[in-house]
Amino acid sequence: MMSAEQNALITQVSAGKPAGNLLRHYWQPAALSIELEGTRPVRPVQLMGQNFVLFRDENGALGFLDRDCPHRGADLAYGRLEDGGLRCPFHGWLFDTQGNCLQTPAEPKGSTLCKRIRQKSYPVVEKSGIIFVYLGEGDAPSFPDLDCFIAPESHTFAFKGLIDCNWLQALEVGIDPSHASFLHRFFEDDDTETAYGRQFRSTSAESDIPMTRVLREFDCPDIAVEKTPYGLQLVTTRTMNESQTHVRVTNVLFPQAFNIPMSSEMTITQWHVPISDTRTYWYAIFTSFTGPVDKEKMREQRLQLYTLPDYLPRVGRENNYGFDPEEQLHKTYTGMGEDINVHDQWAIESQGHIQDRTREHLSQADKGIIAYRRMLVEAIEKAERGETPLMVLTPQEAAHIQGPSTMDGVCASSDLEHWHEVDSRRRAGAPWQTLAAAS
Repeated sequence: MMSAEQNALITQVSAGKPAGNLLRHYWQPAALSIELEGTRPVRPVQLMGQNFVLFRDENGALGFLDRDCPHRGADLAYGRLEDGGLRCPFHGWLFDTQGNCLQTPAEPKGSTLCKRIRQKSYPVVEKSGIIFVYLGEGDAPSFPDLDCFIAPESHTFAFKGLIDCNWLQALEVGIDPSHASFLHRFFEDDDTETAYGRQFRSTSAESDIPMTRVLREFDCPDIAVEKTPYGLQLVTTRTMNESQTHVRVTNVLFPQAFNIPMSSEMTITQWHVPISDTRTYWYAIFTSFTGPVDKEKMREQRLQLYTLPDYLPRVGRENNYGFDPEEQLHKTYTGMGEDINVHDQWAIESQGHIQDRTREHLSQADKGIIAYRRMLVEAIEKAERGETPLMVLTPQEAAHIQGPSTMDGVCASSDLEHWHEVDSRRRAGAPWQTLAAAS
């Protein structure tokens, strides 16, 4: 258990709050690149309780500005893209991507007001289908050489979705390996030919045993947690028989992402980005280690589950997560359909908009969550003292944060370290590694 004060410390993210100050040390996903496609590439963005406007100017440059016009506070998300910037429709004040005021049309000839006006702007960069923004002070940290960032564009796919709860409980479900045996249990196994793009539905690497069966029949895993330069690595083992053990290796990328295997060919790197204290977007980059990602199929699959333009889940709190008692008896453990995102969404949203951690009782299965919370509090305290927290990287440090390694497959029970070899082979055969070796 923790006190109410401790819970507030790690969940509240607005400007001036300790956790909010910490998260402003890092690049944050702000939108999908595809959200700026079309005839009017302008999007309102709410991030950590603040309101912004994101746009792409006529030359293709990205701008990320405070949303209220510095003249009279009108909403710049309704602005017009013209004359080299974003123009407020109220009085015509014009701002470029750096927040410079280019025009104040109603001012008398010779007025210097424009030169004295500047709208606050923020560094913004586009990577692997996601637009990231840095809201902190000083120089932005360097991006680590994660697989999802160094893979060619053809081998990544990005998507997002809204969760109606605090960012921390949204992240913590991914640091909880044991829940999958229950929350994501299916009573029947799918044909693996239909499993593309679907987590926990494909066949485990180097085994003919479907992952759904592994989770269903071996529901008491051993979990080992190790600190790493990027956060945490969790190795979860399920002993299947005397000779075979299922091994699943996942990672926490501090401060608010996890990296997990989706299949033997693909990984998911997923951020949990606070809109406010009580709402969150998850952003995910799917990275293929073999052939190019079928982006059209991946997006089509997910648009059956989310509505545009705000990526709201079609199934959620307002329609009881699609709960069907007949399905719960015969098909899925939850009775909430086959999309595991809905299962996770129910689990974390049912905890409340901000989970009351004063009422929880953690167990051995929660050792990853316990380790992460300690790491989070330590980083918050460092940031409050003006010190550099974990994963605020220099270019030299960023070059050494690679991977990270993952695994979802079966090893000989006598050689549980075999997963390192499996991961190394996959990594060595990745297209970007092959190109680097050739050069």
